[in-house]
Amino acid sequence: MTSFHYGSIALELTIKIQYSFFMRQIVNTTNGNYDILQIQEVPDLEPANDEILIQVKASGLNFADILARKGQYQDAPDKPCVMGYEVSGVIKDVGSGVNKDWIGKEVVAITRFGGQAEQVVVKQSQIHEKPDRLSFEEAATLPVNYLTAWVLLVVMGGLREDESVLIHNAGGGMGLAQLDIAKHIGATTFGTSSQQKHDFLSDRGLDHPIDYRNNDWYSELMNLTNDRGVELVTDPLGGKHWKQSYKALRSTGRLGMFGISTASSDSGGLKATFNLLKTVVGMPFYHPIPLLNKNNGVFGVNLGHLWHEPDKASLWMKEILEGVEEGWINPHVDTTFSFDDVGDAHRYIEERKNIGKVILVP
Repeated sequence: MTSFHYGSIALELTIKIQYSFFMRQIVNTTNGNYDILQIQEVPDLEPANDEILIQVKASGLNFADILARKGQYQDAPDKPCVMGYEVSGVIKDVGSGVNKDWIGKEVVAITRFGGQAEQVVVKQSQIHEKPDRLSFEEAATLPVNYLTAWVLLVVMGGLREDESVLIHNAGGGMGLAQLDIAKHIGATTFGTSSQQKHDFLSDRGLDHPIDYRNNDWYSELMNLTNDRGVELVTDPLGGKHWKQSYKALRSTGRLGMFGISTASSDSGGLKATFNLLKTVVGMPFYHPIPLLNKNNGVFGVNLGHLWHEPDKASLWMKEILEGVEEGWINPHVDTTFSFDDVGDAHRYIEERKNIGKVILVP
Protein backbone atom coordinates (compact mmCIF):
# COMPACT_ATOMS: atom_id res chain seq x y z
CA MET A 1 0.00 0.00 0.00
CA THR A 2 2.84 2.34 0.83
CA SER A 3 4.51 1.75 -2.52
CA PHE A 4 1.25 2.35 -4.34
CA HIS A 5 0.70 5.56 -2.35
CA TYR A 6 4.07 7.03 -3.39
CA GLY A 7 3.52 5.91 -6.93
CA SER A 8 0.19 7.72 -7.04
CA ILE A 9 1.81 10.91 -5.75
CA ALA A 10 4.53 10.67 -8.39
CA LEU A 11 1.95 10.12 -11.13
CA GLU A 12 -0.09 13.10 -9.93
CA LEU A 13 2.98 15.35 -9.93
CA THR A 14 3.91 14.19 -13.44
CA ILE A 15 0.43 15.04 -14.70
CA LYS A 16 0.54 18.51 -13.08
CA ILE A 17 3.95 19.28 -14.58
CA GLN A 18 2.85 18.04 -17.99
CA TYR A 19 -0.33 20.09 -18.16
CA SER A 20 0.63 23.20 -16.18
CA PHE A 21 2.53 25.71 -18.32
CA PHE A 22 4.14 28.92 -17.18
CA MET A 23 5.83 31.86 -18.83
CA ARG A 24 8.26 34.41 -17.42
CA GLN A 25 7.88 38.19 -17.34
CA ILE A 26 9.86 41.17 -16.07
CA VAL A 27 7.91 42.80 -13.25
CA ASN A 28 8.37 46.32 -11.88
CA THR A 29 7.49 45.47 -8.29
CA THR A 30 7.64 49.06 -7.02
CA ASN A 31 9.49 52.33 -7.70
CA GLY A 32 13.24 52.26 -7.24
CA ASN A 33 16.60 51.01 -8.42
CA TYR A 34 17.51 47.99 -10.52
CA ASP A 35 16.73 45.48 -7.78
CA ILE A 36 12.99 46.16 -8.02
CA LEU A 37 12.99 44.44 -11.45
CA GLN A 38 12.10 40.81 -10.84
CA ILE A 39 11.55 37.81 -13.09
CA GLN A 40 8.26 36.15 -12.15
CA GLU A 41 6.40 33.15 -13.52
CA VAL A 42 2.70 33.27 -14.36
CA PRO A 43 0.41 30.82 -16.18
CA ASP A 44 0.56 30.87 -19.96
CA LEU A 45 -1.68 33.49 -21.55
CA GLU A 46 -4.78 32.66 -23.56
CA PRO A 47 -6.09 34.90 -26.34
CA ALA A 48 -9.60 36.26 -26.14
CA ASN A 49 -11.96 36.02 -29.10
CA ASP A 50 -10.34 38.91 -31.02
CA GLU A 51 -6.77 38.49 -29.78
CA ILE A 52 -3.51 36.95 -30.96
CA LEU A 53 -0.98 35.23 -28.70
CA ILE A 54 2.68 35.89 -29.54
CA GLN A 55 5.58 33.81 -28.27
CA VAL A 56 8.10 36.62 -27.80
CA LYS A 57 11.59 36.27 -29.29
CA ALA A 58 12.76 39.84 -28.65
CA SER A 59 11.44 42.86 -26.75
CA GLY A 60 12.52 46.49 -27.05
CA LEU A 61 13.82 48.51 -24.11
CA ASN A 62 13.07 52.23 -24.16
CA PHE A 63 13.85 55.21 -21.96
CA ALA A 64 10.20 55.31 -20.92
CA ASP A 65 10.72 51.90 -19.30
CA ILE A 66 13.54 53.35 -17.22
CA LEU A 67 11.44 56.32 -16.14
CA ALA A 68 8.62 53.94 -15.25
CA ARG A 69 10.93 51.91 -13.03
CA LYS A 70 11.75 55.08 -11.08
CA GLY A 71 8.13 56.19 -10.85
CA GLN A 72 8.75 59.16 -13.15
CA TYR A 73 6.59 58.12 -16.11
CA GLN A 74 3.02 59.32 -15.74
CA ASP A 75 1.59 56.94 -18.36
CA ALA A 76 2.93 53.78 -16.75
CA PRO A 77 0.42 51.37 -15.17
CA ASP A 78 0.21 50.98 -11.41
CA LYS A 79 2.88 48.80 -9.77
CA PRO A 80 3.42 45.91 -9.89
CA CYS A 81 3.39 45.98 -13.68
CA VAL A 82 5.07 44.62 -16.80
CA MET A 83 6.43 47.25 -19.18
CA GLY A 84 7.28 46.89 -22.88
CA TYR A 85 5.87 48.57 -25.97
CA GLU A 86 7.26 46.44 -28.79
CA VAL A 87 8.01 42.81 -29.52
CA SER A 88 8.83 40.41 -32.29
CA GLY A 89 8.05 36.73 -32.20
CA VAL A 90 5.97 33.86 -33.52
CA ILE A 91 2.19 33.62 -33.29
CA LYS A 92 1.40 30.68 -31.02
CA ASP A 93 -2.40 30.86 -30.91
CA VAL A 94 -5.37 33.01 -31.93
CA GLY A 95 -8.83 33.63 -30.58
CA SER A 96 -11.93 32.13 -32.18
CA GLY A 97 -12.60 35.34 -34.09
CA VAL A 98 -9.17 35.47 -35.77
CA ASN A 99 -8.09 33.59 -38.90
CA LYS A 100 -6.02 30.57 -37.83
CA ASP A 101 -3.69 31.11 -40.80
CA TRP A 102 -1.83 33.56 -38.57
CA ILE A 103 -0.58 30.72 -36.35
CA GLY A 104 3.13 30.12 -36.92
CA LYS A 105 3.78 33.45 -38.65
CA GLU A 106 6.74 35.60 -37.60
CA VAL A 107 5.49 39.06 -36.64
CA VAL A 108 6.39 42.40 -35.10
CA ALA A 109 3.90 44.07 -32.78
CA ILE A 110 3.38 47.26 -30.82
CA THR A 111 2.08 46.60 -27.32
CA ARG A 112 0.42 48.74 -24.71
CA PHE A 113 2.64 47.44 -21.89
CA GLY A 114 3.22 43.76 -21.18
CA GLY A 115 5.82 43.31 -23.92
CA GLN A 116 8.73 42.40 -21.65
CA ALA A 117 7.54 38.85 -21.20
CA GLU A 118 7.80 35.50 -22.93
CA GLN A 119 4.22 35.87 -24.17
CA VAL A 120 1.92 38.75 -24.99
CA VAL A 121 -1.61 39.03 -26.37
CA VAL A 122 -2.53 41.79 -28.86
CA LYS A 123 -5.23 42.79 -31.30
CA GLN A 124 -4.75 42.00 -34.97
CA SER A 125 -4.41 45.72 -35.73
CA GLN A 126 -1.22 45.79 -33.62
CA ILE A 127 0.74 43.21 -35.64
CA HIS A 128 2.61 43.15 -38.94
CA GLU A 129 4.51 40.33 -40.59
CA LYS A 130 8.21 40.47 -39.82
CA PRO A 131 10.41 41.26 -42.85
CA ASP A 132 12.46 38.20 -43.78
CA ARG A 133 15.71 40.15 -43.95
CA LEU A 134 15.47 41.28 -40.33
CA SER A 135 16.35 39.18 -37.30
CA PHE A 136 13.86 39.07 -34.44
CA GLU A 137 16.14 41.47 -32.53
CA GLU A 138 16.27 43.96 -35.42
CA ALA A 139 12.51 43.74 -35.96
CA ALA A 140 11.84 44.61 -32.31
CA THR A 141 13.44 48.03 -32.87
CA LEU A 142 10.77 49.13 -35.34
CA PRO A 143 7.49 49.90 -33.53
CA VAL A 144 8.59 52.57 -31.03
CA ASN A 145 11.69 54.16 -32.56
CA TYR A 146 10.74 54.18 -36.20
CA LEU A 147 7.07 55.04 -35.70
CA THR A 148 8.00 57.98 -33.46
CA ALA A 149 10.70 59.08 -35.91
CA TRP A 150 8.22 58.89 -38.80
CA VAL A 151 5.70 61.09 -37.01
CA LEU A 152 8.43 63.56 -35.97
CA LEU A 153 10.05 63.95 -39.38
CA VAL A 154 7.39 63.12 -41.95
CA VAL A 155 3.88 63.41 -40.52
CA MET A 156 4.28 66.49 -38.30
CA GLY A 157 7.78 67.72 -39.09
CA GLY A 158 7.17 67.89 -42.84
CA LEU A 159 10.91 67.54 -43.57
CA ARG A 160 11.84 68.17 -47.21
CA GLU A 161 14.83 67.36 -49.39
CA ASP A 162 16.04 70.97 -49.49
CA GLU A 163 15.89 71.39 -45.69
CA SER A 164 18.08 70.54 -42.72
CA VAL A 165 17.41 68.80 -39.41
CA LEU A 166 19.14 68.72 -36.02
CA ILE A 167 18.72 65.37 -34.26
CA HIS A 168 19.50 65.45 -30.55
CA ASN A 169 20.96 62.22 -29.12
CA ALA A 170 21.70 61.05 -32.63
CA GLY A 171 23.53 57.95 -31.41
CA GLY A 172 20.56 56.36 -29.63
CA GLY A 173 17.94 54.10 -31.13
CA MET A 174 15.59 57.02 -31.83
CA GLY A 175 18.44 59.05 -33.31
CA LEU A 176 19.44 56.34 -35.76
CA ALA A 177 15.83 55.82 -36.79
CA GLN A 178 15.51 59.52 -37.58
CA LEU A 179 18.80 59.47 -39.45
CA ASP A 180 17.60 56.65 -41.74
CA ILE A 181 14.44 58.58 -42.58
CA ALA A 182 16.15 61.98 -43.00
CA LYS A 183 18.76 60.46 -45.33
CA HIS A 184 16.00 58.89 -47.43
CA ILE A 185 14.27 62.25 -47.71
CA GLY A 186 17.58 63.82 -48.75
CA ALA A 187 17.78 66.46 -46.01
CA THR A 188 21.05 67.77 -44.56
CA THR A 189 21.59 66.18 -41.15
CA PHE A 190 23.15 67.53 -37.96
CA GLY A 191 23.29 65.43 -34.82
CA THR A 192 24.46 65.81 -31.24
CA SER A 193 26.27 62.93 -29.53
CA SER A 194 29.40 62.17 -27.52
CA GLN A 195 32.65 62.28 -29.49
CA GLN A 196 33.13 58.51 -29.28
CA LYS A 197 30.05 57.92 -31.44
CA HIS A 198 31.00 60.32 -34.25
CA ASP A 199 32.84 57.85 -36.50
CA PHE A 200 29.95 55.41 -36.35
CA LEU A 201 27.41 58.16 -37.09
CA SER A 202 29.45 59.48 -40.02
CA ASP A 203 29.58 55.97 -41.46
CA ARG A 204 25.78 55.80 -41.09
CA GLY A 205 25.48 58.98 -43.15
CA LEU A 206 25.25 61.82 -40.60
CA ASP A 207 26.53 64.94 -42.35
CA HIS A 208 27.58 66.96 -39.29
CA PRO A 209 28.21 65.27 -35.90
CA ILE A 210 28.31 67.73 -32.98
CA ASP A 211 30.02 66.92 -29.67
CA TYR A 212 27.57 68.19 -27.08
CA ARG A 213 29.68 67.16 -24.08
CA ASN A 214 32.83 69.14 -24.82
CA ASN A 215 31.33 71.95 -26.90
CA ASP A 216 28.28 74.19 -26.90
CA TRP A 217 26.11 72.48 -29.48
CA TYR A 218 24.15 75.65 -30.27
CA SER A 219 27.26 77.70 -31.10
CA GLU A 220 28.68 74.89 -33.21
CA LEU A 221 25.41 74.46 -35.10
CA MET A 222 25.17 78.17 -35.83
CA ASN A 223 28.77 78.19 -37.07
CA LEU A 224 28.06 75.27 -39.37
CA THR A 225 24.92 76.94 -40.77
CA ASN A 226 26.33 80.49 -41.06
CA ASP A 227 23.98 81.61 -38.25
CA ARG A 228 20.89 80.53 -40.14
CA GLY A 229 19.89 77.51 -38.07
CA VAL A 230 17.88 74.55 -39.34
CA GLU A 231 14.33 73.90 -40.50
CA LEU A 232 13.64 71.10 -38.02
CA VAL A 233 14.93 70.25 -34.53
CA THR A 234 13.84 67.06 -32.76
CA ASP A 235 14.35 67.30 -29.00
CA PRO A 236 13.79 64.57 -26.35
CA LEU A 237 15.56 66.55 -23.62
CA GLY A 238 12.95 68.98 -22.31
CA GLY A 239 13.22 71.84 -19.83
CA LYS A 240 15.51 74.72 -20.72
CA HIS A 241 16.93 72.71 -23.64
CA TRP A 242 13.74 73.41 -25.58
CA LYS A 243 14.57 77.12 -25.43
CA GLN A 244 17.93 76.53 -27.10
CA SER A 245 16.41 74.23 -29.68
CA TYR A 246 13.77 76.83 -30.53
CA LYS A 247 16.50 79.47 -30.94
CA ALA A 248 18.22 77.17 -33.45
CA LEU A 249 15.27 77.32 -35.86
CA ARG A 250 15.55 79.04 -39.21
CA SER A 251 12.53 80.90 -40.61
CA THR A 252 9.73 78.38 -41.31
CA GLY A 253 11.50 76.08 -38.82
CA ARG A 254 9.71 73.57 -36.58
CA LEU A 255 10.58 72.23 -33.15
CA GLY A 256 9.44 68.67 -32.48
CA MET A 257 9.39 67.72 -28.78
CA PHE A 258 9.05 64.07 -27.83
CA GLY A 259 10.37 63.60 -24.31
CA ILE A 260 11.78 65.17 -21.15
CA SER A 261 14.76 62.94 -20.42
CA THR A 262 16.43 65.66 -18.32
CA ALA A 263 13.69 65.15 -15.71
CA SER A 264 15.13 61.74 -14.88
CA SER A 265 17.03 61.38 -11.61
CA ASP A 266 19.08 58.50 -10.21
CA SER A 267 16.41 57.59 -7.69
CA GLY A 268 12.73 58.03 -6.97
CA GLY A 269 11.03 59.77 -4.09
CA LEU A 270 11.35 63.48 -3.28
CA LYS A 271 14.50 63.90 -5.35
CA ALA A 272 12.70 62.68 -8.46
CA THR A 273 9.75 64.99 -7.77
CA PHE A 274 12.06 67.96 -7.28
CA ASN A 275 13.96 67.18 -10.47
CA LEU A 276 10.71 66.98 -12.44
CA LEU A 277 9.47 70.31 -11.02
CA LYS A 278 12.78 71.96 -11.87
CA THR A 279 12.52 70.69 -15.43
CA VAL A 280 8.94 71.90 -15.80
CA VAL A 281 9.82 75.35 -14.45
CA GLY A 282 12.58 75.61 -17.06
CA MET A 283 10.24 74.87 -19.97
CA PRO A 284 9.53 77.73 -22.36
CA PHE A 285 6.11 79.17 -23.08
CA TYR A 286 5.31 79.50 -26.79
CA HIS A 287 2.94 82.42 -27.33
CA PRO A 288 1.08 82.58 -30.68
CA ILE A 289 2.24 86.12 -31.52
CA PRO A 290 6.01 85.38 -31.53
CA LEU A 291 5.30 82.21 -33.50
CA LEU A 292 3.47 84.28 -36.08
CA ASN A 293 6.19 86.91 -36.26
CA LYS A 294 9.04 84.40 -36.52
CA ASN A 295 7.27 82.03 -38.93
CA ASN A 296 8.06 79.08 -36.67
CA GLY A 297 6.12 76.10 -35.39
CA VAL A 298 6.21 73.93 -32.27
CA PHE A 299 4.67 70.48 -31.85
CA GLY A 300 4.82 67.46 -29.60
CA VAL A 301 4.77 63.71 -30.22
CA ASN A 302 3.74 61.03 -27.73
CA LEU A 303 3.24 57.66 -29.39
CA GLY A 304 1.61 56.30 -26.24
CA HIS A 305 -1.30 58.72 -26.71
CA LEU A 306 -2.13 57.52 -30.23
CA TRP A 307 -3.87 54.28 -29.32
CA HIS A 308 -7.18 55.73 -30.50
CA GLU A 309 -5.68 56.11 -34.02
CA PRO A 310 -4.85 52.49 -34.99
CA ASP A 311 -5.56 53.12 -38.68
CA LYS A 312 -2.96 55.87 -38.85
CA ALA A 313 -0.36 53.86 -36.96
CA SER A 314 -0.95 50.88 -39.25
CA LEU A 315 -0.48 53.07 -42.34
CA TRP A 316 2.76 54.57 -40.99
CA MET A 317 4.07 51.13 -40.08
CA LYS A 318 3.31 49.89 -43.59
CA GLU A 319 5.47 52.68 -45.04
CA ILE A 320 8.28 51.85 -42.61
CA LEU A 321 8.16 48.17 -43.57
CA GLU A 322 8.31 49.17 -47.21
CA GLY A 323 11.46 51.12 -46.33
CA VAL A 324 12.91 47.95 -44.81
CA GLU A 325 12.19 46.00 -47.99
CA GLU A 326 13.63 48.77 -50.16
CA GLY A 327 16.77 48.87 -48.03
CA TRP A 328 16.77 52.45 -46.73
CA ILE A 329 15.62 51.52 -43.23
CA ASN A 330 18.33 49.52 -41.46
CA PRO A 331 17.70 48.99 -37.74
CA HIS A 332 20.86 48.77 -35.65
CA VAL A 333 20.92 46.70 -32.46
CA ASP A 334 23.70 47.78 -30.14
CA THR A 335 23.45 44.78 -27.84
CA THR A 336 21.05 42.30 -26.32
CA PHE A 337 20.46 41.39 -22.68
CA SER A 338 18.67 38.35 -21.32
CA PHE A 339 15.61 38.88 -19.15
CA ASP A 340 17.73 37.84 -16.17
CA ASP A 341 20.11 40.75 -16.85
CA VAL A 342 17.43 43.43 -17.28
CA GLY A 343 18.98 45.59 -14.52
CA ASP A 344 22.25 45.70 -16.46
CA ALA A 345 20.29 46.70 -19.57
CA HIS A 346 18.70 49.63 -17.73
CA ARG A 347 22.09 50.75 -16.44
CA TYR A 348 23.64 50.46 -19.91
CA ILE A 349 21.12 52.90 -21.36
CA GLU A 350 21.26 55.28 -18.40
CA GLU A 351 25.03 55.53 -18.79
CA ARG A 352 24.47 56.36 -22.49
CA LYS A 353 26.73 53.56 -23.66
CA ASN A 354 24.46 52.37 -26.44
CA ILE A 355 24.73 53.24 -30.10
CA GLY A 356 21.35 52.20 -31.40
CA LYS A 357 18.81 49.94 -29.75
CA VAL A 358 19.05 47.77 -26.66
CA ILE A 359 17.00 44.58 -26.87
CA LEU A 360 15.81 42.13 -24.23
CA VAL A 361 15.60 38.43 -25.13
CA PRO A 362 13.79 35.73 -23.12
